[in-house]
Amino acid sequence: MSILSITKARVIRLLPLLPISLAIASAQTATSRIVSVANHFLSTLDDKQKQAVLFSFNDEEQRKRWSNFPVSFVRRGGINLKEMDSAQRSAAMALVASALSPKGFEKVQQIMQGDEVLKTNEANNPAGGPGPRRNGGPPPGNGGPPPGNGGPPPGNGGPPPFGDRGGNRAPWNGPIFGKDLYYISILGKPSEKYPWMLQFGGHHLALNITIAGERGVLTPTLTGAQPALYTINGKTVRPLGPESDKAFTLLQALDEGQRKQAILSYRLADLVLGPGQDGKTIVPEGLRASAMNERQRAMLLDVIAEWAGIIHESAAAARMAELKADLDETWFSWSGPTTVVPGKNITAYYRIQGPHLVIEYAPQELGGDPALHVHTMYRDPTNDYGRRFTAQ
Repeated sequence: MSILSITKARVIRLLPLLPISLAIASAQTATSRIVSVANHFLSTLDDKQKQAVLFSFNDEEQRKRWSNFPVSFVRRGGINLKEMDSAQRSAAMALVASALSPKGFEKVQQIMQGDEVLKTNEANNPAGGPGPRRNGGPPPGNGGPPPGNGGPPPGNGGPPPFGDRGGNRAPWNGPIFGKDLYYISILGKPSEKYPWMLQFGGHHLALNITIAGERGVLTPTLTGAQPALYTINGKTVRPLGPESDKAFTLLQALDEGQRKQAILSYRLADLVLGPGQDGKTIVPEGLRASAMNERQRAMLLDVIAEWAGIIHESAAAARMAELKADLDETWFSWSGPTTVVPGKNITAYYRIQGPHLVIEYAPQELGGDPALHVHTMYRDPTNDYGRRFTAQ
């Protein structure tokens, strides 16, 4: 038999095995991949770092320790990227990436890079031009709606200041901005069977990802940006650009009667259900999706997908199916200017609210141009922190 014949025979014998190999590869679930990457990250840490990163799954204080403010105003639990060596940082970011979609991870990286740009801008402007407060803590008030609509109390920025696990607040003497000041923590033990939670965040970012078996829950999650438009390596970056553009396109697609319903008669200046507002509810307002045509409804779902699609694909697909089923009971409301400068972000607040959903987009006056400073919030009032799946 020739060498060619022998080779062909071997290939023919191997062909039936290929589908089996592919099936084995595809059988590795999203959860098993995340658990594997989480365990690798933990293996890179020393004992002291592990103690700082790991919390009990039932630690409610750590669970709610997230904010839009810089870490100098509201201290996070866990350890930050600056405290890691290069291998640990790579492992930490690989863990975050494993729990997100490629698009979601790109958004996270752009938010972090924006904070690095802010750090540079602050260093180049020490006299204190437009930008966040350096002294005196966060600004007062939250610009909520009129009384009776569930607006937050003044000073809504997250949980009380935090130091070590004994509650002692250490002074903050370092930089307050930068892409290395993002913290990672794990509640519970990474498991394919039992629930656990991954937290990652810092200034303008708070990912709260609960893993319960094959279920993945991203709520509550805060995404924001300052600057919300910047240039790096000759490329213009808008971390929350699609959230702005798609909502404005939807508003433009509404007829006059629909716009009158969607546009609120009062102004909102910040998140209503932001940090520190767990368990609060508000009354839906605006235009109900049942009053939209099919094209408008598809556009609304496309806006929603900007948040629902941050998590990894299988969890995102399940979440979008749930939200699509709720669509008739979903509301869209708008507060503020109904025009936008081409290539920039809107300066209006909007909210999307349904039985299992609250999304808020809230430009900020702090810094001068609200198009350049944005807060957004993504919640499921029935399942924040995956409580529907993890109830004992």
